[in-house]
Amino acid sequence: MRLNQISDNEGARRPRKRLGRGIGSGLGKTAGRGGKGQTARSGGAKAGFEGGQMPIYRRLPKRGFNNPFPVKYNEINLDRIQQAVDAKTLDAASPITLEALAKAGIVSKARAGLRLLGRGELKSKLAFEVHHASKGAIAAVEKAGGSVKVLKPAKPEAEHAKEAKPAKPDAKAPKQDAKAPKETKAPKEAKAAKQDEKPAAKAKKEEKPAKSK
Repeated sequence: MRLNQISDNEGARRPRKRLGRGIGSGLGKTAGRGGKGQTARSGGAKAGFEGGQMPIYRRLPKRGFNNPFPVKYNEINLDRIQQAVDAKTLDAASPITLEALAKAGIVSKARAGLRLLGRGELKSKLAFEVHHASKGAIAAVEKAGGSVKVLKPAKPEAEHAKEAKPAKPDAKAPKQDAKAPKETKAPKEAKAAKQDEKPAAKAKKEEKPAKSK
């Protein structure tokens, strides 16, 4: 057998279809696409489009809540920790923290905290300081003689904290420029004074001289 005698098996390479080359070819006028319409055009319908009827993603009710500010943790498994300890990348005598793992290049420090998961086997006695740990991971660490301390994530302080207003005084100070109270006369004395004034006024009217014409 020679190289020029080697050929593919029958049906291994299908000949390509030459479209639009006359009606005698069978793939001429409509090129195998049938009649006119959406199926004869290039492109296609948008994902989720169901021909005009209500699509499935709108027929089903909404459920749950999507938090726009989720707290994301760096996840690390026990087998990765054990691998780093065996390679002497991590010091088994010091606590395993987010800072220690970031310094060793195992995780990124850009996230909120560290989450310990229980995949794999842990042989070394280690002390972990993490922000979250699964039950299986805690059980595996304690079985190896280690400990897990779960830290609380620090809440960021408000940038524009309002200052406390000073307390108002309880009692108002008395005004210095207070007006002196007016002297009030007794009602009987006031009536007697008015009666004495009336005859004096009548006498003055009688004393006036008559006007000359």
